[in-house]
Amino acid sequence: MINKQVAGVQDAIAGVSDNMTCMFGGFGLSGIPENAIAALVKSGVKGLTCISNNAGVDDFGLGLLLHQHQIKKMVSSYVGENDEFERQMLSGELDVELIPQGTLAERCRAAQAGFPAVYTPAGYGTEVAEGKETREFDGKMYVLEHAFKADFAFVKAWKGDAAGNLIFKGTARNFNPNMCGAAKITVAEVEELVPVGELDPNQIHIPGIFVQRIFQGEKYEKRIEQRTVRKRE
Repeated sequence: MINKQVAGVQDAIAGVSDNMTCMFGGFGLSGIPENAIAALVKSGVKGLTCISNNAGVDDFGLGLLLHQHQIKKMVSSYVGENDEFERQMLSGELDVELIPQGTLAERCRAAQAGFPAVYTPAGYGTEVAEGKETREFDGKMYVLEHAFKADFAFVKAWKGDAAGNLIFKGTARNFNPNMCGAAKITVAEVEELVPVGELDPNQIHIPGIFVQRIFQGEKYEKRIEQRTVRKRE
C-alpha cells in the first residue's frame, strides 16, 4: 500500500507555482480546504486560475486569495457572498467564467473519469453555448462542455487514512468527491487521519487511487455564511 501521507500543509502544497490552475472543493464555506487555502495565501503564489463553486466570503475561504490579488481567473457558478469578488469582476481586475452549477460538477467528474468532454442540455440557446459545439440527441439539443484541466485539486474530508482513502461528512459531499482525481495532483486535508485498515471499506466515498497527498488539518473554523435563527417566543 502506497503511503500518501505528508508531514503537513507546506509539504502538501509543494509544487504550486504562479499561473497554475487549481480546483478547490466546498460549497460556500462548507467543506472547504481551510488549511491549504491559508498556506497558499502565505506562499504568495500569484496568477492562479481557481475552479470552485464560489469564492467564499470577503475574509475567509478563497476570499483571502482574492484580497491579496493572487487569483487572475475564477471559474465558478456563484458570486453572491463576496463583495471583493464582485468589485474585481466589475472593474475588470478579475477574469470570471460563470458556469451552470451542474455543468461545473460534470466537468469535474469528466476530468476525474478521464472523459475529454460531456454533452449537457444546460445553457443551450443562451450565452453559455456561444462558440461551443451543439448536437441533437433524441430531439433535444445539447452543448459540448470540455473536462477541466487542472494542476492541483484541494479537497477537504472528514476522515482519511495514509493510503488516501476518504470519508466525507454531511454537506462536505458537494464538489469535493468530484474533484478528487480531476487534477494532476489531488491534495486532501482531513480532520482525522488514521492508519490504513481502520476505515470501514463500506463507508469509504473516495478510494486512495484518486489522491496523491493527504495530511491532517488543524484549527478548523467551519464558519457559517448566513446564520438564521428563530426569535424567542
